[in-house]
Amino acid sequence: MKKLLIILFILTSAMSMKAQKPELIEAKDEVINQASMELNQAMTSPEGALYKFGQKYHITGEYTLQLTIRNKGQVVSVFVADKKDGNIPSQNSLKDKIMDFQFGFKMPKNKDYKFSYTFKF
Repeated sequence: MKKLLIILFILTSAMSMKAQKPELIEAKDEVINQASMELNQAMTSPEGALYKFGQKYHITGEYTLQLTIRNKGQVVSVFVADKKDGNIPSQNSLKDKIMDFQFGFKMPKNKDYKFSYTFKF
């Protein structure tokens, strides 16, 4: 009986750990759509992480950034494509914050996906 309970506990733990793994997305369009949705969510007030960041550091303007992501949703490069009504210190703070941003999905190994996203503060 004790062995059965231990086995049941191990199986339950393994199933819950599997459920916590990020989803694997392989198609480029799906990766870009999911990444854009997560950034949209992060930019929504009042609970979005990027929205709160913008409020805390008084970031204003509109910044179009080119992002490159890979592997487990890590941002590996950020380039400024365009900015409107913004300033360099805000732009640099935003770039640093985006470099630390972690997406909630993973992609095939050794594949990079580039896309543009416009951040409006």
